[in-house]
Amino acid sequence: MARLVLVLGLLWSAWGGAAPVFLVSLDGAIGPASAHFVKRGIERAAKDGAELVILQIDTPGGLDTSMREVIKAILASPVPVAVFVAPSGARAASAGTFILYAAHIAAMAPGTNLGAASPVSIGGAMPQKDDKKGGEDTMTRKVTNDAVAYIRGLAQLRGRNADWAEKAVREGVSLPAQEALKLKVIEHVAADVPSLLAKLGKPNAELRALEMDWRTRLLAVITNPTVAYLLVLVGIYALIFEFMNPGLILPGVVGAIALLLALYALHLLPVNYAGLALMLLGIAFMIAEAFLPSFGAIGVGGIVAFALGSLLLIEDTELPGFEIPYALIAGVTAASAGFLIVVLGMLARSRRRAVVSGREEMIGATGEALADFDGEGWARVHGEQWKVRTSRPVRRGQKLRVTGMQGLILSVEPTGTTEGG
Repeated sequence: MARLVLVLGLLWSAWGGAAPVFLVSLDGAIGPASAHFVKRGIERAAKDGAELVILQIDTPGGLDTSMREVIKAILASPVPVAVFVAPSGARAASAGTFILYAAHIAAMAPGTNLGAASPVSIGGAMPQKDDKKGGEDTMTRKVTNDAVAYIRGLAQLRGRNADWAEKAVREGVSLPAQEALKLKVIEHVAADVPSLLAKLGKPNAELRALEMDWRTRLLAVITNPTVAYLLVLVGIYALIFEFMNPGLILPGVVGAIALLLALYALHLLPVNYAGLALMLLGIAFMIAEAFLPSFGAIGVGGIVAFALGSLLLIEDTELPGFEIPYALIAGVTAASAGFLIVVLGMLARSRRRAVVSGREEMIGATGEALADFDGEGWARVHGEQWKVRTSRPVRRGQKLRVTGMQGLILSVEPTGTTEGG
């Protein structure tokens, strides 16, 4: 009977009436964008009446929340999902191992591996040793036991090797493709997607590769912790610039958009809100130093708070692809410190310089005649044009000294010849 069904299926496929097979590629660290893409791909396959979804993965791991979203989508899928670790050289480490165990069909290409599924990579909590008890602390045991129970449940659901799955979590072990096949962790080893389809009895199936739409690509960009970090800074500094120069509009628009995108990204990422608060406090202190000079005390405190907040911003710093580079933090902190030094220097110079305004400042100031005149004319004093009055003829370019001020008219006396005269 099974052979008859297979023969009929092949004939139907050759005639051109077979349902399509959807190919969804998941490359890189698993995050909110990856989960969104896989979920939409499975929904699209179900809507279009696909007979199979091939989820081709190559991942070092990712966020626990995103991994569970992918697994939920696979378990709820009305269309069978085959997880295929490919091409050669790819891996399904950490969260990728959990996703493979959740699949209806598990396959690997030669030269690939899976495993290393310890909680250090999927939960973001670095295991700690309790010296007093001589073993792992309570929180680490809880996280590890939860991960073990989860992957064993998936293994039992799909009839795969649950004991090895537990070792992958507790001991961080890995397997190459052929050994995974022998240990019944996977069902197939295939060189590529066409070879896998042939082994599944679908050699002539129509293969449709799904690509990320612009919304998913945008989500992938902004949920990169480095990009989210920079969006926060751009948004805050742009709004500060707008408040200091009302009416420019563009900085305000850019700042508002950047902050909204950053807040959305941070909502999806494992953010330490104490770190975010320290960043904002640091920026506030640096701004306060510019308006309420304290000989650098507030400013230095702001720089320290900003640097610490940047280091603490993303909680799961051990997750591959979800860390903020230390070099970037150092560069941004140094730039902020440099900006603070420049502002303090400008304030110090402005305090030493006399105020250029009022009658007292104008008396005795020097200027330059803008044209020939006798009696009244125009001169440039302190970079501004003033109407001046004199008792002697004046030539254009001649130096003048202010002797008095009546309203907006200056009394001047020629003090020298014209330039070049």
